[in-house]
Amino acid sequence: MDKNLKEEKLTGLVKFTPPLYRQRYQFVKDLVDKYKPKKVADLGCADCTLLCMLKFCSCIEVLAGIDICGSVMKEKMHRLSPLPVDYLQPRERSLTVTLHHGSVAHKDPCMLGFDLVTCLELVEHLDESELKKFPEVVFGFMAPSRVVISTPNSEFNPLLPGVKLFRNPDHKFEWTRLQFQSWALENARCYGYSVEFTGVGHPPRGMENVGFCTQIGVFVKKCPETCASTQSEKPTEAVYKTVFEAVYPSLKDEKYLQKAVVREVIFTAQIIKQSLLNCLMSEHREYNDPTERKSKFQPSMNCFSEDLGKLVVEKSMESFVSGNVVYIPLATIFSFPRVNRLCGTFEKLRQLVAGQVTLSSDGSAVMLSTEHED
Repeated sequence: MDKNLKEEKLTGLVKFTPPLYRQRYQFVKDLVDKYKPKKVADLGCADCTLLCMLKFCSCIEVLAGIDICGSVMKEKMHRLSPLPVDYLQPRERSLTVTLHHGSVAHKDPCMLGFDLVTCLELVEHLDESELKKFPEVVFGFMAPSRVVISTPNSEFNPLLPGVKLFRNPDHKFEWTRLQFQSWALENARCYGYSVEFTGVGHPPRGMENVGFCTQIGVFVKKCPETCASTQSEKPTEAVYKTVFEAVYPSLKDEKYLQKAVVREVIFTAQIIKQSLLNCLMSEHREYNDPTERKSKFQPSMNCFSEDLGKLVVEKSMESFVSGNVVYIPLATIFSFPRVNRLCGTFEKLRQLVAGQVTLSSDGSAVMLSTEHED
């Protein structure tokens, strides 16, 4: 995150709130929320901050980062590992996160098939030979549905204290708006994309003519049929080195789905049980002598015979008490939205809870003790 901290210090006097780098990340996050890409790659991912933000987007199933500096990625990549909460509350979709060490000037088959590719503050770090190869790699080889490219707007630089030539000593160039737009439009035309220009980091009032501090181009791939000729030959040889891979637990995996369903069934059954016992307790207090109210409540009420209980389960899906056991019909539990959404079908529910929770002899109801349970 050193690059971001340097930029924050550099632009601090212009009062960007939130900081400029966070505005760029939020721009991408908003784009993801709008278009719901399943596969996203961040070129020049550096300290993986953007990837850490995007891993919480439920639509994303594949998340990849590439950077030429392996040490920076390795220092921060632990933030992309699943947390204990990810196992307690698995995602509905699968998620695989990978980091690759390599140059964006090289082609690798692992970078094919992405819906969205982001290149934030990357192109200005490329030397002339790398910049020349960059469009063919991204637009010709990777050919994603959308590409987001951000780069400094050099026209804003006079407003940044201490900037004499470039904002960062590693920058090989910094474009004006016209230069960036000319480069972007030419590559969009060549590879079958359209492009729209925007940015983040508004200038101070009265200085609107300099444009955004960070200029952004959003490229959208045109109809595949019209640009098929731009597709480059796909190599089969890997040139990147994979330095990190994490597979998040998800409900697509039967074992995680079963755990989630069983947990939800038990939780729902406990709620129903407590509601029923509270109701019976209220009736018990109403019809008994006040001096007996302190005695331990035994909801083995004679009015709830086992035969009557079976009839209630079969006919109206109502829960009932027999002896010191509460019977909660599976059909009632299945009617709860969360359980219904997890299982899809009643048969799937029965399959997942079989052997995991205590069921009645006919398997139609969950059985819970009336005693308090930890």
